[in-house]
Amino acid sequence: MEKLKKPDDLMKFRKSLESTYRPGMVRIFICTTGCRALGAEEVCKAFKAEIEKQSLADKIEIVDTGCQGLCARAPVLTIEPMGVFYGRVTETDVPEIISRTILNGEIIERLCYAEAGKRIPYIRDIPFYSKQKRIVLKNCGTIDPKNIKEYILRDGYAAVSKVLSGMTQDQVITEMKNSGLRGRGGAGFPTGNKWELAKKAQGDIKYMICNGDEGDPGAFMDRAVLEGDPHSVIEGMLIGAYAIGSQKGFFYVRAEYPIAVEHLKIAIEQAKSLGLLGNNILGSNFSFDLDIKMGAGAFVCGEETALIASIEGKRGMPRPRPPFPATSGLWGKPTNINNVETFANVPVIILKGSEWYKTIGTESSKGTKIFALAGNVKNTGLVEVPMGTTLREIVFDIGGGIPGRKKFKAAQMGGPSGGCVPAQHLDLPIDYETVKEVGAIMGSGGLIVMDDSASMVEIARYFMEFCQDESCGKCVPCRIGTKRMLDILTRITKGEGTKEDISLLKELAEVTKTASLCGLGQTAANPVLSTIRYCLNEYEELIDKKGVQTSTQQAPATQP
Repeated sequence: MEKLKKPDDLMKFRKSLESTYRPGMVRIFICTTGCRALGAEEVCKAFKAEIEKQSLADKIEIVDTGCQGLCARAPVLTIEPMGVFYGRVTETDVPEIISRTILNGEIIERLCYAEAGKRIPYIRDIPFYSKQKRIVLKNCGTIDPKNIKEYILRDGYAAVSKVLSGMTQDQVITEMKNSGLRGRGGAGFPTGNKWELAKKAQGDIKYMICNGDEGDPGAFMDRAVLEGDPHSVIEGMLIGAYAIGSQKGFFYVRAEYPIAVEHLKIAIEQAKSLGLLGNNILGSNFSFDLDIKMGAGAFVCGEETALIASIEGKRGMPRPRPPFPATSGLWGKPTNINNVETFANVPVIILKGSEWYKTIGTESSKGTKIFALAGNVKNTGLVEVPMGTTLREIVFDIGGGIPGRKKFKAAQMGGPSGGCVPAQHLDLPIDYETVKEVGAIMGSGGLIVMDDSASMVEIARYFMEFCQDESCGKCVPCRIGTKRMLDILTRITKGEGTKEDISLLKELAEVTKTASLCGLGQTAANPVLSTIRYCLNEYEELIDKKGVQTSTQQAPATQP
């Protein structure tokens, strides 16, 4: 591909691509990332073989996509322009889909989404999709993530072109600040403010880092975006790098995400081949390049300073702050770190404007949030909703409710260091402040639903075991505090606890939370404190009865 040397070249290139898509062509979009675990690649191969067999290549095109969201129905596909959605598709269904649906316009009911005994064939009518607002996920499942041309056809890199055509660094930062975008990695720090700190920091070299070290059990939001729409994150990083004056960036992605890494490598090479990465991008004075650093899967490396240490080749352990990364980060240089979802929001804010963006969400939490809906809920998968959407809407309207005629008991929000949100807060509007008020955190977006058979003490023990195992051990409060809390929780679930253990747990939790060095230790006690706050009777019951049946139950499945 010939390099694009100025903004007009990008616009002309996009227009030239529009002519390559033939009207009347049927496009079958098949998720081949997460769904491949259940046979999506075999389904894809079967389609290609059948199309060749029937000489239909001029009428039907197969598009390998990223996650389409509704993981509970995997493998899934959509047929455009009909808008038909089929789930739990197998190789044997392929000839029938082609003959009946594509060639004759018939619906195969057994493959359709079902709710309350009713089959819903069209994706626009499925509540799981119709009740979402997909901004970050708009391209996931609807484009081939390995083809930069498809991203450009969806206004891809138009935001970078707009920035480089006439916006100053300060104007970009002002637009981010005005939008109200806050970091989606968990802390919720205002993105524009963070960029401003890095821009003002003194340094001849500055770094831009994307944190893709998503380690929460049950969370796969960042993975899905990197797999399904990597160019949106690259474009967000380009805009951020321009704003702070950075010429070098890193993707930090855990090695357990091989598809994400593969798609990122392809996307970076494609962007370089078009001149959208490298020197003098689109004819400007701005140059920026990207590398990928694969992490070894340490949960603590989600913390900024531990992540920086890992990139530098050191053991991933946090350090005291200040100095903050904005002034002294990677190799002692000013460094800005945002997570995948944060960067993916940036291009749309630049294109549509901050005034548009801040109409979505609440007064203090703007935009949308992606949740990985998992556990005891019918429609597990990826959900993107405006900030302020209630837990009830997510679990019941989008998630389809609790299977097996059981009742909702609680949701673990914010990952292993989040907190449980019980049924009494089902109508809680989810944003940074209100979630914190009830003892949980937004986190990166893990949302594990539990029904009335779950033991909340066992849940607390399960997540404490994870936090204790992932503690780097550098600071005493976290190293010892998580171990002691785990010991006490284990003793209680075995029926060996005493009433004094509850007060001791609370004391340990508060000390660990207050005195720990980094976010892992500071939030590790949340499951303990929230379950004691809302489910004290379960602790007392286990102690009084010396263990009951529920104490042997496992934590709910965290992967959809």
